[in-house]
Amino acid sequence: MSKKPRQITAALIDRYALRLREQERAPATIQKYAHDLTTLLEYLDGQPLTKTALIDWKEALTAIHAPASVNSMLAAANGFFSYMGWGELRVKPLKIQQSPFCDENKELSREEYARLVQAAERQENQRLSLVIQTICATGIRVSELRFITVEAVKTGRAEVTNKGKRRAVFLPDKLRRLLQKYCKAQKKTAGAVFTTRTGKPLDRSNIWRDMKALCESAGVEPGKVFPHNLRHLFARTYYSIEKDLSRLADILGHSSINTTRIYTAESGRVHARQVERMGLVLTT
Repeated sequence: MSKKPRQITAALIDRYALRLREQERAPATIQKYAHDLTTLLEYLDGQPLTKTALIDWKEALTAIHAPASVNSMLAAANGFFSYMGWGELRVKPLKIQQSPFCDENKELSREEYARLVQAAERQENQRLSLVIQTICATGIRVSELRFITVEAVKTGRAEVTNKGKRRAVFLPDKLRRLLQKYCKAQKKTAGAVFTTRTGKPLDRSNIWRDMKALCESAGVEPGKVFPHNLRHLFARTYYSIEKDLSRLADILGHSSINTTRIYTAESGRVHARQVERMGLVLTT
């Protein structure tokens, strides 16, 4: 008796998303997994779900996406297959050789960060200016911005819950004073500091769009301008002062210190200068 062909449907994707919610996965994770599975659904275009079709999909993704993005999409698919009991369809991720250096063309410098803040101020967009400074000065994820509440501003400490873990995030005094002034001007007495006109907390898409709109005025390459790069800048700045990778991992809410290493990677140019300063070539 032949095995019934596997099929992925929008209804099954919705069912899997519900399962992820029951597992208390982050909303952004659920949204991304659903998006990636919908991409697979559209690629198949009614074809049966076979290992051959999935390998073809993997090759198609590799042609247009960075390896890390491909692996992220494959992880979404593999999680779905495990949930459905279709383990035989799981696809191996791409092997990635992790570079010890960061790409200067993708990382935001302190000077570029300052120009973004200045551009927001010139446009009299105080909310955006403070959003950028809050993420960069605390190292929080953009999805954690909702935990920066009026109450947190009063105490100088936000209690952040993410991926089933809880950690304290401290607000620098200078940032607290700016946020207190902003809350007073906006007549905010409780709840999230940064909200839309309808009172909902700002989400990733709101912030991403507003930051991109600053690029031309700030003279910063759009490829460098997204919220997560502010978190990277926080990590690099902290590590340059403290050199405590384990403590930094706790502050960022990382489960693995290897993730933190990626955040603190220096550029090849910086490494080259350090090697030159070592002065270990003696002859002329």
